[in-house]
Formats: sequence, C-alpha cells, structure tokens
Amino acid sequence: MEGQQVIKKILADAEAEAEKIKTQAQEKLAAEQAKLDEQLAQYKKQTAALAQKAVEEEKSHLLAAARMQIAKELLTEKRKILDEVFAQARWQLQNLPGDQYRQLIADLMLGAVETGDEEVIVDKDENRIDQELVDRVNQQLADENKGHLTLSDQKQELGGGFILKRGKIRTNVSFEVLLTQARKELEMELAKELFS
Repeated sequence: MEGQQVIKKILADAEAEAEKIKTQAQEKLAAEQAKLDEQLAQYKKQTAALAQKAVEEEKSHLLAAARMQIAKELLTEKRKILDEVFAQARWQLQNLPGDQYRQLIADLMLGAVETGDEEVIVDKDENRIDQELVDRVNQQLADENKGHLTLSDQKQELGGGFILKRGKIRTNVSFEVLLTQARKELEMELAKELFS
C-alpha cells in the first residue's frame, strides 16, 4: 500500500508539474500572442500611414496636373479669342473711312519719322496714302526742320500702313507689324497668368 501511495504521490507531483509547465506555456504563449498583436497593430498603423501619404501625394500630383491642363486649355481658348480679335482689328484698320484712315496714317508717320527725309513706301493696292497726305505730314514736321518726306514709287505688299526708308534703314509701320507687336505684348501677359 505504501507503494501505491508513493506512486500516487509521484503521479500527483508529475501532474502538478505538468499543470505548472502547461500554465507557464500558456502564459508564455499569451505573452507572445500579445506581443505579436501589438507588432501587427504597429505594422497596420504604419501601413495605413504610408498608404495615406501615398494617396495624398497622388492626389496632390493629380490636382497639379489637372490645374496645369486647365491653364493650358484656358490659354488655348484665349489665343483663339486673340486670333479673332486681331483678325477683326486688321479688317477694321484696313476698312476705316477715308478721313479716319488718313488721320491714323498721318499720326503714325509723325511718330515714326527719324530725320524727316525718309521715303514713304506704301502697299501695292494703297490709294489713300498719297502725295497730299505726305505734304500734310511734312507741314506738321516743318517746325522741327524734318518736313522732307517723299512718296516712293516703290510699292510692297503690306496690307495697310507704310514703311519709312532712308538708305538701308527701314522702319516698318505696316498694320501687320503693329498688330504683331500688340499681340506679343498681350501673349506675354497671358503667359504671366499661366505661370503665376
């Protein structure tokens, strides 16, 4: 009997030791699981932050590209409008009533004259810029001792306006040149708007 009690005692001790080992293993497993859960939560948090940052960067990139595209489309539309405006301006200049056209040309000549002895070259189809107009401009330039303009026999295709020629020096005051200069200035303003 005593042998059975010893065996029972050994078995009870072994069972208690096994239960202790089992409890320790479960505690260790629970601690490891908690540690893994915490690491997993950290990874999820970092992944979410990285994903959010990537989304924000992509969104910012897409918005910038969209803004640039809209600005380009707006510039294209403005250029189309400019084309129409300048075509209409050219037509209006060429079709000014006689007196207004002659006054405009006289004012342009007065502003463009350098020495006063230039030749005035006109468009091949021009009939409103004549010797009488040149004489009128010369009278206005007489006070400055510059009233020696002459109407050239040479004609060019200008589409309106004139060229002042003195030797090899030419001052182009054709409508085409005037409108081109005005357009360049407007386009520079448009470009500033696009890139500001």
